[in-house]
Amino acid sequence: MSDKRDLIILGGGLVGMTLALAAARQGISSHVVDKARPEDLTAEGVDGRASAISTASWNLFTNIGLAERLAPLGCPIEAIAVTDGMKPGRIDFKPGADDGSLGRMYANRDIRLALFEAAKDEPLIAWASGVEPVERQRGDHGVAVTLSDGRVLEANLLVGAEGRQSPTRIEAGLKSAKWDYSHRAMVTAISHEAPHEGVAWEIFFPTGPLALLPLLDLPDGRHRSAVVWTVDEKDAKGVIALTDAQFLSEIAARMEGIFGEIALIAPRMAYPLNFHHAGRIVEQRLALVGDAAHGMHPIAGQGLNLGLRDVGCLVEVLAEAMRLGLEPGDAQVLARYERWRSLDSLSVMAATDALVRLFGVPGRLPSLIRRIGMGAVQRTGWLKRWFMDEARGMSGDLPELLRAWPADLERVPS
Repeated sequence: MSDKRDLIILGGGLVGMTLALAAARQGISSHVVDKARPEDLTAEGVDGRASAISTASWNLFTNIGLAERLAPLGCPIEAIAVTDGMKPGRIDFKPGADDGSLGRMYANRDIRLALFEAAKDEPLIAWASGVEPVERQRGDHGVAVTLSDGRVLEANLLVGAEGRQSPTRIEAGLKSAKWDYSHRAMVTAISHEAPHEGVAWEIFFPTGPLALLPLLDLPDGRHRSAVVWTVDEKDAKGVIALTDAQFLSEIAARMEGIFGEIALIAPRMAYPLNFHHAGRIVEQRLALVGDAAHGMHPIAGQGLNLGLRDVGCLVEVLAEAMRLGLEPGDAQVLARYERWRSLDSLSVMAATDALVRLFGVPGRLPSLIRRIGMGAVQRTGWLKRWFMDEARGMSGDLPELLRAWPADLERVPS
């Protein structure tokens, strides 16, 4: 018997699984396909990264039923300190007493576990893990995907959520503007002597920024932070080859003692950094979400949040269309999704790219100019407020799932 569903979602990562769960909460069924198995994706040490979840993204997680699972695991971001090489003239972003935090920091593994736990008993989500698509077909009346184990899945709309190298996007001929930053992100976590007090640090150097992102204390009381150190590609091999003690020494020199003594508490991982933005994110019975549509530098911590906005917009567009009797794969429906996402995604990515290039200019004069500009922002209340709203994801035309909490659900502070 055929199990034709509304969606086939290729990619069961953070964005793909959030989409499946958000769609199910609106009565939209899906097949989720991923070459990795859930137990492999959530194994200790597989993904040591952490993500900043904005206020808007937290609203989405709350509305799809993840708040209770995730609330105890996230560390509030109470402030953001931005500095040019720890020199005078930094910016401190700190929200008002009634605004809540600027977001929450989560280990990616914890988000995955919450998503898989919430989705495992959801009848509107059908799993196909440990397999890969070998053929994709899109036609006038639906889509079909043949899997490596011989199964054929059918649906009304195909969604590409496989990440930056999305084979679905490539096969559909959707071109991207892309370039390599010639940088690599060194990702790990450290424990430290002094508490971080919920402050996320962005310390910029011409060779690349160092981000220190607050995490909850360890069970034994040690303070800890996630580390994302961006290095020039030509130096990456040397940095990877450093011993743990040498690596810590390099990090400590850049931190200038703000957290006191530090120690490594997680494996070190390295990821190449690049930019890509698909000019079009829909085709016949196809939509792209997350990194399949746009991949950006992690400097502002907005990559996952941008993908979650894709999820909120796509689900709202599909749910409204289906209530009117339209199919999820209807061309008018997909055109609305593309229009809604085009300006927001491009503006966020352009701003992030400009930030990378601005702080990458070496020399004393550029540093002085940057610090003068940062000092001006520090003294200008409305401008700081605008930047904080952007960081919280609460600006622009947001879908309902990212704007509001259910009336019968107590708000968990963001």
